[in-house]
Amino acid sequence: MNDDLFERLDSAGFGSNVHQIAAEGECRVLRLDDETGEAFMTMYQVFEGVYLMYNDFHLSRCVSEYQNADTVLCIDHCREGRIEHENGIGGRYYMEAGDLRLDRRVHHDGMVELPLSHYHGMTIGFMEGTAAESLKRGFPWADIDLERISEKFSLNDREFLIRADEGFGRVFSQLYHAPKAVRKDYFKLKICELLLLLEAADPERYSEQHRYFPARQTDRIKEIHDLVTTELERSFTVEELSERFGLPPATLRKVFKAVYVSPIYQYCKSYKMKAAASMLISEKDMTIARIAQRLGYDNASKFSAAFRDVMGVTPQNYRSRQEEQ
Repeated sequence: MNDDLFERLDSAGFGSNVHQIAAEGECRVLRLDDETGEAFMTMYQVFEGVYLMYNDFHLSRCVSEYQNADTVLCIDHCREGRIEHENGIGGRYYMEAGDLRLDRRVHHDGMVELPLSHYHGMTIGFMEGTAAESLKRGFPWADIDLERISEKFSLNDREFLIRADEGFGRVFSQLYHAPKAVRKDYFKLKICELLLLLEAADPERYSEQHRYFPARQTDRIKEIHDLVTTELERSFTVEELSERFGLPPATLRKVFKAVYVSPIYQYCKSYKMKAAASMLISEKDMTIARIAQRLGYDNASKFSAAFRDVMGVTPQNYRSRQEEQ
């Protein structure tokens, strides 16, 4: 096996919180540890200078200490979950299921947040110099130029984001289900197909799809989230939160949904009902009316209707079913 690619990545540095836990042939498994959870990255060398990595994160935040290792192009795909990054000028953006990001790993260190506490996806990286030569040898008939793709999407100092796209999504869906017996050759073909799609893509088609939010706004939204998910006995109005945290109501609603996917009212309702489901099992001596009160519902029938709307059954039926199991 040619270890040049892994050696280049190692020399650049994944960071002190990332460690190799397994290696076999042209595959390595890395683990990132954080007080909020852990992440696993399974990396394959596909060509000399080209790697494909499956990412499985189960944590709410972590520090990225990754340093750019002369990456001419990096492609990230989000399969499930949500991840927050900050660009070079302090704007924050969110990748969600189906989204694609192109960059050169210029702004990849610092705090990374996962608002839903999980993220699953894939990264395909191309190292400067060796990747281009490998692709030419592997696909001499294909007009693929990594530098041209990078310049077309203006990746020298920033990232380019593409929302869920049918063509790109199909290629990644197949990569997630690569046949094990022919996995490496399959990776090669699909990476070639992906690069050809990027060669043919018009950046203008995707240029206005993603929003960036000032760090000040997203920090306020996270404070709001901490409040409404801690003081579950209270029901906060948007107007009350707006005044307390200094965000206009429309901005509060827009940015909260951008960070946590759901509108704030729907998110709080779902969060409370999941907390109620946990209490119905762990607090067996507590009446349903008392659980309702602890979650800010003075009216038991309204609580029951809200629980049924989120969990699909009434609180009583939910408790009975769990006790029968």
